[in-house]
Amino acid sequence: MGASDSKLTFKQGIFRLSEPKQIPPDDAYWTGFWELPESTEDVFSLFSPADIRRTRDNNLANLETLILAVTSRLCILRNHPSFPDPELAPERDALNCIRVLTRLLPFLYEADHLESWEEKFFWGARRKRSRRGQITKTEVIFDEADPEQTPTDAPPEFEKAKPLAEELIDTLVDLLFFSEFTLPRVPSGKNKVTYAIWQSGVGCNTPVASTKEFENNRTEILRLLLTLASKSMYMSANILPVKGVKAITYMATCSDKQIVLSVLCSLLNTTLKYNPASWHVPYDHVVFKDQKQVLVTYCLQLLLVLILYPIPEPGNGPAPRNFFRYYLSRLHRPQDFQFLVDGMTRILNQPLQATSSYLPGSQKSLTWAPEMIMLFWEALQCNKRFRSFIIDTDRAHDFVVLVLYYAMDQRNDPAKQGLIRMCVFVLQTLSVEPQFGRSLNKTFEGQETLPASIRVANFHGTYADYLITSIYTLLTTSKGKLDAIYPALLAIINNIAAYVQNLGRAPSSKLLQLFASMSSPSFLFANETNHTLLQSLLEAFNAIIEHQYQSNTNLVYAIVRSRKRFQALRDFTLESGQEEIERQNQLKKEQGNELPRADSIDSLRSPTLSRTPGLSDVPEESSAFTIGDDEDSDTENRPPEPPHSPSQPYPGASRSASTASSIDDTVPQQVRGMSEKARGKRPVGQPAFSRQNSTTSLNSVATPALGANEFFTPTTTWIESWLPELPLHTILTLISELAPRLPSSGQSENIPAALEAIQETEVRGIEPSPIRVHLFEWSPLSLGWYESLLWGFVFAGEMLVSKGTAGVWNNTSIRLFKVQETAAQTPSLLAPRGAVDAVGSNLVQRIGSLNLRGATTQVGQRAPTNGGNNVPPTVRDV
Repeated sequence: MGASDSKLTFKQGIFRLSEPKQIPPDDAYWTGFWELPESTEDVFSLFSPADIRRTRDNNLANLETLILAVTSRLCILRNHPSFPDPELAPERDALNCIRVLTRLLPFLYEADHLESWEEKFFWGARRKRSRRGQITKTEVIFDEADPEQTPTDAPPEFEKAKPLAEELIDTLVDLLFFSEFTLPRVPSGKNKVTYAIWQSGVGCNTPVASTKEFENNRTEILRLLLTLASKSMYMSANILPVKGVKAITYMATCSDKQIVLSVLCSLLNTTLKYNPASWHVPYDHVVFKDQKQVLVTYCLQLLLVLILYPIPEPGNGPAPRNFFRYYLSRLHRPQDFQFLVDGMTRILNQPLQATSSYLPGSQKSLTWAPEMIMLFWEALQCNKRFRSFIIDTDRAHDFVVLVLYYAMDQRNDPAKQGLIRMCVFVLQTLSVEPQFGRSLNKTFEGQETLPASIRVANFHGTYADYLITSIYTLLTTSKGKLDAIYPALLAIINNIAAYVQNLGRAPSSKLLQLFASMSSPSFLFANETNHTLLQSLLEAFNAIIEHQYQSNTNLVYAIVRSRKRFQALRDFTLESGQEEIERQNQLKKEQGNELPRADSIDSLRSPTLSRTPGLSDVPEESSAFTIGDDEDSDTENRPPEPPHSPSQPYPGASRSASTASSIDDTVPQQVRGMSEKARGKRPVGQPAFSRQNSTTSLNSVATPALGANEFFTPTTTWIESWLPELPLHTILTLISELAPRLPSSGQSENIPAALEAIQETEVRGIEPSPIRVHLFEWSPLSLGWYESLLWGFVFAGEMLVSKGTAGVWNNTSIRLFKVQETAAQTPSLLAPRGAVDAVGSNLVQRIGSLNLRGATTQVGQRAPTNGGNNVPPTVRDV
């Protein structure tokens, strides 16, 4: 039969599925589904979404039989002694069974009304035929999904069996390590399933021979395993971490150590051994599809799905252990850590190299750097030895620069906000280590070789200077898009503050510029919790003064010269704040400036604020308070546009003095300026909840109500509730001791004398407080955001692999994140059709954003089905 005849016959068979007549299980018709297709494209193009939905909704019985047929055929082939023999047990049959299941499953997952059917059909107890007569080419063995309907006098060829989904997963895992299918041939008489690690690296020093055919077969299997796990995409982000996905739970809780280690190391090593620099022909990626990169993409994505998955609590005891995460946490050999670091760095560096090539676009830029950052973060979180290794060997410096590159380069892209937030959380995870803070005092050399997006002009300083300057840039140039992670950015500064030495003049000035903006009335009056951000910044000042006073004369000098601002904050009242705001508005009118937008600055209809200014709209340093400017005339100390202000408070923020951070389950829990006594002394906080092997406290964490009053009116009582507890004691004591001893003029020629006076002065009345660590804490909603971020990466990666035409999840009703249609772009040599711009979560505003009002039209919308057109969908971070 010719290729065209084969396709026509296959398509006619698909039409027959949805007809009212039920096709008998023993009909030879079913064999066409594994005998007729000749490629993946045949299955995906001929089995259209409309065909699948029509069969699902009009004749579910036929769809059941089809799934049983291809699953049973796949299991038979796996157990066939001659597989993969071209005549007796063809490899083609197994691949077509895998392709059909990959095509069908997403359309079952999207149907809410099939949830109970799916549970019973895939996960219920069942009987199946015994092995008698199974090894014939044309016979199809079918399972009885419901044992209760099986007669008590059932013939002996039926026996109890695992649930269908479990048997399918077991079969697929075995096929990943099958002789002459995915691995080289084993000697005669040996078991054809040998759990040999595919690549050398972790757990394996001897490389295993491979071929393109083996790698293509692995790709097909991995894609089906990902599809089985992709039930996650069809659940809401607040339900997913609590309910979980049975297919992932079954894989992650596998108790066979050999299987887990073989899968884990095969996926890990295949990913990290990949070298994108092996291409030699410019622009070859435009013409040819790199199948190796497709395999690596699926390896990395399935690895992440398994590692970061939190096992839901069963309700009657502790949750089972996620063995993939557990064994990753048990790695300890320096050579394994070196392998991880080298592979991660190679992949993360590649986009930088691709964009700086002499021939723009001549090298292929990898699309899964975000997934690699996620893998790095997972290794940091679950393996303390790995965290110590990269810090002790100074490789942490490389990762700081790389992570900052991805955050800074994309900070103004609305579609990349999830990636940027993850980058900030990675830095926060690193910053909790004291040795990391100390290591930042190393001089940063070679900064001029960095890409322009992360290069700091005229920079000469340490890694701490560079990090603080970059954080300042994220705060001040992100146009309010990153307000959800202001607390995390300030937490990073807090965590390293007690260890930073010799902070330069420029970063010291930037910290004081942030203080000027955050202490201005228009920022403090914007909502009821903005003062917590100011509090967090003051805590960082205190830590530097109390623990590194002698080593940070530049910052101390900047603080003393800004003493009027601190004194004004001490004497701050509702009346003085309102007068300052009115004065600023009047000044702008007199200067003829265009009034600020209503959505970005105070409402002019009331002396109090009902709308929030961005910090970029807050008065500049010279006019932050009515009492006038400090004696600073250096242009270096003039602030550029500061960051936007968060417009919503953090609901339910804790002000307890006995905890390490405010506990707010609506965001990834960061430390956000906690309550403390006026002297700035607080006890060391308790350790945070850590997601090591499973989310053991997932169900016990309550989810508070979201949102706040749309309009906030500051009152004297509100001010008195937080102003006396601002940690100003240390700073005011410092100012009172040093101000009389420093030159009164701020001229540059007096600065050396002032710095020398600071070093020689012993400030009395300041006692070091215990060093506090601001930890990243997980909550159910933050886990939901995290999983939605990962599955958004998976979806976007599949769209790129398939060029937007035959993606596994394309045209399905995804709920975990939002898919937006984008205008069709004309294909070009360097921009072929189907590129996906970004990924993100429809929960991101709920778990972190302080500006909920502006996002209500996008959050929670169901993904469009794309209508069968050719417009590539885009995964948006709303």
